[in-house]
Amino acid sequence: MRKSFLVPVVAVPLVALGFRGLPDAHRAQTVPSFAVSFPAERSAAPLDGRIVLMLSTDSTREPRFQISDGPLTQLAFGVDVEGQAPGRDAVVDAAAFGYPIRSLSNVPAGRYRVQALINRYETFHRADGHVVKLPPDKGEGQRWNRKPGNLYSVPRWIDFDPMRPEVLRISMDQEIPPIPDPPDTEYVKHVKMQSELLSQFWGRPMELGAHVLLPEGFDDHPDARYPLVVMHGHFPYDFGGFRPEPPDPDVPCTFSARFQLECYNRIQQEHAHEFFKAWTGPHFPRVLLITVQHPTPYYDDSYAVNSENNGPYGDAIMHELIPFIEERFRGLGGGWARFTYGGSTGGWEAMAVQVKYPDEFNGAWVACPDPIDFRAYTLVNLYEDTNAYYVTSEWKRTPRAGHRDWLGFVDATLEEMNHRELVLGTKSRSGQQWDIWEAVYSPVGDDGYPQRIWDKVTGSIDPAVAAYWRENYDLTHIMQRDWPTLGPKLEGKLFIYVGDMDNYYLNNAVYLTEAFLERTTDPYYGGEVDYGDRAEHCWNGDQTRGNGYSRLRYHQMFIPRIMEQIRKNHPADADTLSWRY
Repeated sequence: MRKSFLVPVVAVPLVALGFRGLPDAHRAQTVPSFAVSFPAERSAAPLDGRIVLMLSTDSTREPRFQISDGPLTQLAFGVDVEGQAPGRDAVVDAAAFGYPIRSLSNVPAGRYRVQALINRYETFHRADGHVVKLPPDKGEGQRWNRKPGNLYSVPRWIDFDPMRPEVLRISMDQEIPPIPDPPDTEYVKHVKMQSELLSQFWGRPMELGAHVLLPEGFDDHPDARYPLVVMHGHFPYDFGGFRPEPPDPDVPCTFSARFQLECYNRIQQEHAHEFFKAWTGPHFPRVLLITVQHPTPYYDDSYAVNSENNGPYGDAIMHELIPFIEERFRGLGGGWARFTYGGSTGGWEAMAVQVKYPDEFNGAWVACPDPIDFRAYTLVNLYEDTNAYYVTSEWKRTPRAGHRDWLGFVDATLEEMNHRELVLGTKSRSGQQWDIWEAVYSPVGDDGYPQRIWDKVTGSIDPAVAAYWRENYDLTHIMQRDWPTLGPKLEGKLFIYVGDMDNYYLNNAVYLTEAFLERTTDPYYGGEVDYGDRAEHCWNGDQTRGNGYSRLRYHQMFIPRIMEQIRKNHPADADTLSWRY
């Protein structure tokens, strides 16, 4: 176990660092600044990246794990660096953009734990001619505070006074270690492949991966071929929720604040073991079940569609990865034998791939999806509103909520959530939710980075970017526009579920989508839309259990339903027997 220790902070004159002046020169001289560096033993080469300086009054965890959208967040301030040499200082001062306090000059005097971290960027020479600097995933799922190779400082206490002109030195002399690959087991296999499509786009070798859960009896039935089920969602380190071992009765209980459940870690183990017993039991459908690893330099996954900024991830997954898995693990192949589901990000992805590749899937179960209609981009109508952060009128500006609980209590606004991202990265590089939507949905800007849907500081919406989003990624608009040809291919394949008190207001878009689907009769969509009464994010259609339990049962809920889909939609010569043992 590595010991933590305190390192004294040395104050030096401002002039020694070439202190940058602010518009208010007097104020700039009375605000402390931080000189952040890293030693040559951590990197002999200059670094590009985003330095995040954090101040915290909470000593229970490192400050890098305390920056959040909620009320318990601590303070963070960000600056970009390019070509920072070892031993040279990057200055974080009153000009650095901060969250939730905008500037160091407004931080109250007091005692704080300070920590600095650099999210390292690499240079990509893309096929479209743009050269961009981005943080590639290192096996952690684009988590800036856990990314292997990122440098950080040991947290230390300081006395901070915004009226005392001094420079506080910080050395990022620690490095986050690599993450080992998960091992294969009897049932779970891990595969990776180099994607030609993505490698060409990004100008360097790029991989796709998947965790494959093999059906019971896979080795004993070498002639069997199987349907493929794709569970979409955030970056999976391993195949989760599958536990051959019984629950550990000695594991210390962990309380879930999200679900208000005691010993939630034990509940997770119990349900993971229950799934193992169901999966290996005599009556569960024999299928290949996969979760996909497709992190991009912008986020922990690609949203499984083609994108000007992310590249052709949709085609790479559909035409490279899936055939690779089906060939290696005896998949049936063909759209009639492929199915998809997921929640939240995975819900949007499941619906998007069913809509964009309608012949390649035979059903999508879409739970609590990210906005599927941009007239309800959470609480923003991208086509009619002029500002994302405020409801504007002649005499007042009302902040738009960003996160609520099941009773409607709001603990974050859209402005706060986006400002946190701006601290973590400029040019849509934060690796967070609002920025990845831009990276996926936006056209490329002149600088090679995504065009902003709105000004990140003010919230002013760009209608030209919104129009591009509408034509390319507004799933309801796309269905409505193309229904004469798309509708027959989607008939009976869309099943959408959301809680009517979703924490991120995602139910609003589902209402609009349902209205279109229900009034469209040529053909009628023939699927299902259902709502959970007072259910939060991410309700998935189970009316008998709360979110804390139903989220652990996606596979048991949805995989049996593929049998009905296959009965309804399969070619006359399809193999519907070899995998039914």
